[in-house]
Amino acid sequence: MHALRLTIMLAAGLGLASCAGLNSTQQRTATGALGGAALGGIAGSFSGNAGLGALLGAGVGGVGGYLYDQSQPRYSGQGYRR
Repeated sequence: MHALRLTIMLAAGLGLASCAGLNSTQQRTATGALGGAALGGIAGSFSGNAGLGALLGAGVGGVGGYLYDQSQPRYSGQGYRR
């Protein structure tokens, strides 16, 4: 059991470290996918298929995060631009 906890902590740490060089679009898309997968997995577990719920949730969340990023104005230092 101790080895399982250590493995999970190591995998989580590596997963978070890999997000260091992402731009804002990639960060928002990844955050949307992660949140969507979590909510989809929870919702899918009620119907007995958490894997499918997580997969669909990740897709919808990733698209949502990307669309949200594209709708936000960018600050270029001299004013806002799209």
